[in-house]
Amino acid sequence: MSDPSRKTLLIIYQSTTGATRQMAEAVARGATDEGGVHVRLLKATDAGPEDVLGADAYVFATPENLAAIAGLMKDFFDRCYYPVLDRINGRPYAVLICAGSDGSNAARQIARIATGWRLRDVAPPLIVCTRAQTPEAILAPKLIPPADLLQGEELGAALAAGVAMGAF
Repeated sequence: MSDPSRKTLLIIYQSTTGATRQMAEAVARGATDEGGVHVRLLKATDAGPEDVLGADAYVFATPENLAAIAGLMKDFFDRCYYPVLDRINGRPYAVLICAGSDGSNAARQIARIATGWRLRDVAPPLIVCTRAQTPEAILAPKLIPPADLLQGEELGAALAAGVAMGAF
């Protein structure tokens, strides 16, 4: 039986080439290793308003495609935005972006959505640059280096610790 006082960290991600999935899994590992919170890792296509409402903190993870969040991540926000509006105010969130070069525009897009939801950012966006610049490299499966995965684990551990302690 689950402990109703235990906080839930929801990690929602979209990944086509595997890079963002690897990073989201690293965040989940770090949060799970920290303990004290229940970690849910969901693809954006599988997440809905009830999942958002049932969580105490969030990590939104997406590739940056054409200087924007991935379409399926946008679909998640489109489906969930109004059903949870004014019902999750003040909850903490963090952002994870996998990008070929920059990632900052996708991070800004999520920040604007989170501002509308009145969420509280608790970490700077974690942007992993794959340096993929040709069509072949952009579409190829990715393998994220251990140093970047470690950053994801650290983000997950820090967020889980803060949520478990009630720091945010």
